[in-house]
Amino acid sequence: MNKLELISSLKSKANISKAEAAQVVEIFFENMADALAQGDRVEIRGLCSFYVKHYKSYTGRNPKTGDKVTITPKKLPFFKCGKELKERVDY
Repeated sequence: MNKLELISSLKSKANISKAEAAQVVEIFFENMADALAQGDRVEIRGLCSFYVKHYKSYTGRNPKTGDKVTITPKKLPFFKCGKELKERVDY
């Protein structure tokens, strides 16, 4: 399911206009992204959680030349599946 399919599903199930459904989905994703950007954890009980993982700086190698390269510290978003979702998918 992609974003447009989610909007269509919300539109038909909530009996609202497509524009309103698109606005709800946009607000939801925007708030999730803002929370992750601030380093907060986003948890949807029974479904999943999103959190930011912090990586320290390390020395890597350029695969093309073999030269050592310093990799800067970074933060990446991660998804963790909830117990109920695992059970629902693996029926």
